[in-house]
Amino acid sequence: MEIYSFKTLPSTQQYLFEKIKTGELKVPVAVLAFNQIAGLGSRENTWSGGEGNFFASFAISLDRLPEDLVLSSASIYFSFIMKKVLNGLGEKIWLKWPNDFYLDQDKVGGTITQKIDNVLICGIGINLKNEQHGFKALRSEIRAEKLLNLYLEALDKFPAWKHIFSEYQVEFEQSRSFSVHVEKSKKSLAGAILCHDGSLILEGKRVFSLR
Repeated sequence: MEIYSFKTLPSTQQYLFEKIKTGELKVPVAVLAFNQIAGLGSRENTWSGGEGNFFASFAISLDRLPEDLVLSSASIYFSFIMKKVLNGLGEKIWLKWPNDFYLDQDKVGGTITQKIDNVLICGIGINLKNEQHGFKALRSEIRAEKLLNLYLEALDKFPAWKHIFSEYQVEFEQSRSFSVHVEKSKKSLAGAILCHDGSLILEGKRVFSLR
């Protein structure tokens, strides 16, 4: 996968979205920024700033995704692969449903996805070294370039969703002491039922990650 690196970008995901839309870049492709000043977060929040942190996005064809992966749970899939890479580097982070990286009780990063035609774009932001906007950091010596290369190597194997899910459903138990935003309201995950497609049953309703 070709990688484009930048000193600063407003948003790696927005940059990639625009370049894919105009045909200037072709999949598979990844973008890395050493600083991000207007990154996209969940619920229209931003994920920006903090030189030395990880700001990257990649675009792949939907045809490359595992056949058993439901698109609405792609953020869980991509996030858990990154979590495993970081665990392999000695970082004790875990994945809160559906796309947030946590160190103990503190959020240190997240994943967001969007689709354009037959292409899926995934953006990942992780506070490797510096805290920002009240979010904690790993205080890690991992360089962003190395992390991206290791992640893309792991992703290129495209493990089946069932294998990712079998590990994630054990880790999901850590999410039960947290809440999640559903249609602008906060819902506890204490009694949530995790379904095999990555969705949840919350208060009798099916909820997908949709990020």
